[in-house]
Amino acid sequence: MSSVIDRRRAVRASGAAQEFVTLTVGNQSCGIPVLTVRDILGPQQVTRVPLAPPEVAGSLNLRGRIVTALDLRRRLSLPPAPAGARPMSVVVEVGGEFYSLLVDQVGEVLSLEDDAREANPPTLDPRWRGVSAGVYRLQGQLMVVLDVERVLDLGTGA
Repeated sequence: MSSVIDRRRAVRASGAAQEFVTLTVGNQSCGIPVLTVRDILGPQQVTRVPLAPPEVAGSLNLRGRIVTALDLRRRLSLPPAPAGARPMSVVVEVGGEFYSLLVDQVGEVLSLEDDAREANPPTLDPRWRGVSAGVYRLQGQLMVVLDVERVLDLGTGA
């Protein structure tokens, strides 16, 4: 056991690991670098913004600050959430601006070794490939690492 703990400390000390907040969109496990995450919120009231792209669910108020809320299901062309489902909000900061990513579920924070990250598999759906910075294989499940800047770039057509 102590060798595992020593190895984890060595990995952290060398900077060869990155921490991710895990989340679920549809039935897909995803990860966002923890350093981009500013807040995790339960279901929030989102105010629709007229003439916004369909991926933009609207805006929400985060302690007096207006934050654009992006529906990841719509962004990735997934079916709508089941009736009555209440999305969670992962607030990220990019370029000094805050955005809320609406997701089905938020999991835990995982520290994963950089050398365990793999390139996107060729079979990964193009919509996911357009916003993915690679994948990790975790206990028989694929975790897609989301590139938050590409997720927020609504001009990609993903």
